[in-house]
Amino acid sequence: MAPNDSETPPVPSTASGVQRAPATPKPTFPPAHPLDPLSPDEIVAVSAVRFLTNYLLPPPKRAVLAHLGIPLATGEPVRDADRVPIVRKAEVDLIDVISGDAYNTIVVLDSTKGTWSVESLLKLPEGTQPQISPEELLACEEIVKKDARVQALAREVGVEPHQIFADGWSIGYDDRFSASLRLQQALLFARFSEHDNLYAHPLDFVPIVDMNAAKVIHIDFPGAYPDVPASTEPPPLDKDALAHAQRPRVPPPRAPQQYLPDLIAEAAKKDGKEWKQREAPKPLHVVQPEGVSFKMDGNVLEWQKWKMHIAFSHREGIAISTITYDDDGVLRPLFYRLSIAEMVVPYGAPEHPHPRKFAFDTGEYGMGTMANELSLGCDCLGQIHYLSGAYTANDGSAVVIKNVICIHEEDAGLLWKHTDYRVGGRSHSVRSRRLVVSMVCTLANYEYVWNYFFYQDGSIELEIRLSGILQVYVARADEPTPYATRVAPGINAHFHQHLFSFRIDPMIDGLANTVVETDVRPAPAPHGAPDNFAGNAFGVHERVLRRASEGARAWDAAADRRWRIASASPGRKHGATGQATAYAVGVKGGAVPFLPRAEGWVGRRATFAHRTLWVVREREDARAGGRMWPAGKFVPQARGEPADSVAAWVRADGEASIEGEDVLVYATVGTTHIPRPEDWPV
Repeated sequence: MAPNDSETPPVPSTASGVQRAPATPKPTFPPAHPLDPLSPDEIVAVSAVRFLTNYLLPPPKRAVLAHLGIPLATGEPVRDADRVPIVRKAEVDLIDVISGDAYNTIVVLDSTKGTWSVESLLKLPEGTQPQISPEELLACEEIVKKDARVQALAREVGVEPHQIFADGWSIGYDDRFSASLRLQQALLFARFSEHDNLYAHPLDFVPIVDMNAAKVIHIDFPGAYPDVPASTEPPPLDKDALAHAQRPRVPPPRAPQQYLPDLIAEAAKKDGKEWKQREAPKPLHVVQPEGVSFKMDGNVLEWQKWKMHIAFSHREGIAISTITYDDDGVLRPLFYRLSIAEMVVPYGAPEHPHPRKFAFDTGEYGMGTMANELSLGCDCLGQIHYLSGAYTANDGSAVVIKNVICIHEEDAGLLWKHTDYRVGGRSHSVRSRRLVVSMVCTLANYEYVWNYFFYQDGSIELEIRLSGILQVYVARADEPTPYATRVAPGINAHFHQHLFSFRIDPMIDGLANTVVETDVRPAPAPHGAPDNFAGNAFGVHERVLRRASEGARAWDAAADRRWRIASASPGRKHGATGQATAYAVGVKGGAVPFLPRAEGWVGRRATFAHRTLWVVREREDARAGGRMWPAGKFVPQARGEPADSVAAWVRADGEASIEGEDVLVYATVGTTHIPRPEDWPV
């Protein structure tokens, strides 16, 4: 069935536009690279019904490597058995809005005809919800704004219907509602002028929206300290939620808290003050008169002996695959795929309904679907190469985000330096250049900046930067804030964490890899002992992770714990040490304890966050590909630990070997954010 052409679907301001029909009369099939994301033409061609996601189902790993001429072990020829035809498939998640049932569909491309056909259709179990689409988030706000009860409650605190705005969030966890409902909780704010910072005016109630029925079905009222009820347990649905909260209505603060320069100046003028921006620094020009040093062929990049495939992913944002290094003519496979596979943001306030605020931004909404079109001179600086991305709208058209991935080079300071300090000695310095692959994503109030750095010394770094606006809630002047910071009069910013799961699919000199854990410890012998007379000895203790049951690892600060992913290929040894070639995994700057209780709502859902490092065997499924998502494939409204999550994989594999195998490594990094007043308003 063709998409409905009568109306263009609403898209967020982060997107560039909508493509409703193939842009070329005869699109190219198959694509140049087997891991190229679905193009807008392909998304439109696959579209059959109203659906939520439509994305590439990657071919089997060995088939992709053989197709690209990458060996399973450095120096070995590609095996003829792995040279199988590459079949292009797409995976589609859709929903029946009448029954509420969700479906997962695999469609396959006939490359000779350029047409798609359904290979399989799977009805998902009750309570399994696919990713929430941007259109649903926008629709949630419209549903709330038109609801008569919401309008009446807003008027009671001085807010007119046209001033109501809502950030739609996944419901998180709330077993008072049927698992079959597709729900959002609407975090409400007021906006008193066109571009007013709405987060400066939080409202004191939270509607629950049934997205399939398009109506508000319940309204919650948070309690407050010291008036919070004796129990933070949610009240029954048939109980008066306002009475249960034991809290008088609280009007939103009216004072503007602007971040846009023109609005700051306007607000100052109304107060009889003059405001001006600080004097700008002198221009800083980044120029490359001879052009960039990297080469692009479609989505394939080559730079300083590196070669990789860079793709837009509706869920992960950036996916970097088939990373190899040219070692003086020897092709060395290093990583099959790198991406942020999941993240969770738990908030620390225990009074209902604040505990429902734990955002799985990757699995619930998608980093790619929330990505920004980037602009030169601010988002990206220098001589830039951009890649665009596309995802599906509910009606099957393709939502296009131009310039969504930014690729450029930048100076990275000193690579190395040494001076022979003796009289007449020489000094030598070498500047470092790095390749940057970046994206910026907007998740309601928060912005995330993702920077993948590739260096000339063979190292790779992932930088995650947090920006945007704090998630806030209205507060009375006399209310204590044991789980929040008062960032402005009447505005609380809750304590929270950001935990990210960095999925590393290694192929260090081949697919057979082993993870080694290293602790640095003082020698056990005391000062004065024959083998530690001066008391200064310390060394390393290594543990090879051999069984799946050993795959859940915690960082130990006292032991300065670190890990390395080592090649199990017999011929790949370091010339000096004789040890297997390896990449170290450094998490020292990002390892944080997960603070929610393990048995609690978010603790059961985000089991990946309980350990700093996970090592599991890769197991590719004939239908749905390999192990991907550490918190499960279908994240919204999931209750309890999914069977297809990383902790469940470790338990299921039991005593299976993870030594010298095709393994996956999930590194958990993040930060605990105790907001400061200086973090406000942006």
